[in-house]
Amino acid sequence: MNSIESSRELAENKLILLYIINNLEAPVPNLLLTKIILENKLMNYIFLQQYLDELCDGKFLEKVDSDDKLSYRISPAGKQSLDYFISLIAAGTKSRIDEALSDNKKRIRYENSIVADFVAVNENEYITSLKICEGSFTYIDLKITVGSRNDARKICNNWTQNSEKLYKKILSDITDLEEV
Repeated sequence: MNSIESSRELAENKLILLYIINNLEAPVPNLLLTKIILENKLMNYIFLQQYLDELCDGKFLEKVDSDDKLSYRISPAGKQSLDYFISLIAAGTKSRIDEALSDNKKRIRYENSIVADFVAVNENEYITSLKICEGSFTYIDLKITVGSRNDARKICNNWTQNSEKLYKKILSDITDLEEV
């Protein structure tokens, strides 16, 4: 591969990242972006992380730290560059990305909106953090302290699997309380 071909591949790979992040329309967690890239065999993990760092250094992407998760969003300069150079992404690659994003958009939106995590305060105290968000709106942000890692893990798993039902139950129970 000569230097012109490798420069073109480098540019295309960076544009692919801008394209995906732009089309997901919200800060995209690094884990989710990695999953999309690797599942569709668009580039390897090492290059992916290198390109993300370079795009951030060049101010084409912005890093967003929320809930201890590293996420990315496209900057105005990144959007402008994508609009100008989008034709450098091969039509077949763009089509594959569009299909992957379309197939997974609902799942992606759902995964981004449900948060279930825990941290150890000490050996016998764990704080679970449970959230349901949509865009920048938070429906519920609940923290529960429990005495074991096992309980914290169970709570997080149950929240991830049943968050909508649990949210409705909490809301119903809180709003339907009669004076005690």
